Amino acid sequence: MSDANLNDLAAFLAVARERSFTRAAAKLGVSQSALSQTLRNLEGRLGLRLLTRTTRSVATTEAGERLLRSIGPRVDGIKADLAALRELREKPAGLVRITADENAARTILWPAMARLLPDYPEVRVEVVIDYGLADIVADRYDAGVRLGGIIAKDMIAVQIGPEMRMATVGSPSYLASRAAPVTPQDLTDHACINLRLPTYGGLYAWEFEDGKRELKVRVDGQLVFNSVPMILDAVRSGFGLAHVTEDQVEADIEAGRLVRVLADWCRPFSGYHLYYPSRRQPSSAFGLVVDALRFRGVPS
Repeated sequence: MSDANLNDLAAFLAVARERSFTRAAAKLGVSQSALSQTLRNLEGRLGLRLLTRTTRSVATTEAGERLLRSIGPRVDGIKADLAALRELREKPAGLVRITADENAARTILWPAMARLLPDYPEVRVEVVIDYGLADIVADRYDAGVRLGGIIAKDMIAVQIGPEMRMATVGSPSYLASRAAPVTPQDLTDHACINLRLPTYGGLYAWEFEDGKRELKVRVDGQLVFNSVPMILDAVRSGFGLAHVTEDQVEADIEAGRLVRVLADWCRPFSGYHLYYPSRRQPSSAFGLVVDALRFRGVPS
């Protein structure tokens, strides 16, 4: 409104409803003289008298009564909406959308959410499985989960898991008929199960490091999947070697279902991080999820 702002109208409503400048001033937390001046200015801009003042009482004029009936419910509605927004920040509620690869979703996101959500029934979490580098802003995600080394510099990154290692593995039946690789270059003589990355459609180059140099090896084989669980099924069935994160095959190695090779070439690297734009204004629900996921070290 060009002739009055919301504060002026709120001041008028307080006086009209209280029928007293003294009580209205106390309710609004302003001086009585300042409130009187606000109302005089409002009447002057509108060119209408809204209140009739006597030494003992205050009453609305016909114009004031009409304004009271018209804007009262609207201003009350605006105040209620603003209060609801404040409550949304103070009381965790709403949807949090996160993109992550399947391993992070299964081993980190789900255990944390299973502990958190029963205590906060108004918080909702959507996890979208994606092995690519999603544009979380364009795709309207609140955050993404990726390995620390591949997060863009303009993002806030919060560590949510320990350091990780890759593991190159094969089944005993597969390795029984051929020599185990000693160096990454030996992989050219092996059937390798590839992972296709969705971002650019290319195949993942297996990464190795011996402490002195880093290698990326393009491998070949009969099978290509865009799902790590499918790769794990294939390697357990003896179709070749796979290169996956260590945590996904630890149980298989311990049980003898898989055999690890090239262990000296698989060094620890930065683990999973939650990332989100630095300019993001976090909701209370989002802040709650971040705190639940934050990595606090391995228990001793």
